[in-house]
Amino acid sequence: DVADHFLVFAWTDMEKKRQRDPSGLTAFIVERGFKGFSSGTMKEKWGILAGNTGYFKMDEMEVPSENVLGRAGEGFKIAMFALDQGRYTVAAGAAGLIRACRDASAAYAKERRAFGVEIAQHQLVKAMIAQMESDYQAARLLWLRSGWMKNEGQRNTRETSLAKWFATVASERAASNAVQVHGANGYSDEYPVGRFFRNCKGAVIYEGTREIHTLMQADYVLGYRQDGLTRCQLPAYASSEQ
Repeated sequence: DVADHFLVFAWTDMEKKRQRDPSGLTAFIVERGFKGFSSGTMKEKWGILAGNTGYFKMDEMEVPSENVLGRAGEGFKIAMFALDQGRYTVAAGAAGLIRACRDASAAYAKERRAFGVEIAQHQLVKAMIAQMESDYQAARLLWLRSGWMKNEGQRNTRETSLAKWFATVASERAASNAVQVHGANGYSDEYPVGRFFRNCKGAVIYEGTREIHTLMQADYVLGYRQDGLTRCQLPAYASSEQ
């Protein structure tokens, strides 16, 4: 119930819809005040509580032609361009979550003692922390590479998909291992790793599920997928430091 404008993608060419041709999709800017529009907030979430998640309904709603975003039939290209940006931010957040899991686990392992020694001395605890470190470094580099390509004005759909896919799957593993390192304490709200565990799952789902990115990366390697022309390509970023 916060937003005043909503981006909606709808079929405007029914023949192309029957053929599953994405050029039949058009993007519209929907305003809250339109007749037939209503929205609400999802209140029963168990993760990502810092952000609002909502839904909206459209009942016999009409949208004026001046609210078309771009041109008719460009909706799919606009959506795919937006996903390249959204997946980038999700990859960044997932990389940060891995680092938070690593830092929390290392601190706890040095603090918690069992059988007369810090649990950090146990090899299997070390293995989980080492996995977090390698996952963080790899996720961070994949994310930075896609960011560099964006700054250079280069097409980055493949690279951003890979960064999002790897970072989110690795964050799920890191959060699970972080809870494991904390033992019973990991299952309480006294330590942050329970929150990390709840939050990481959302990123595996939104902006393209783990499964769709798995298929995308395989199709790129096998040559089944090639990126076509985008509606527009952003120019290289001109730094004020240059």
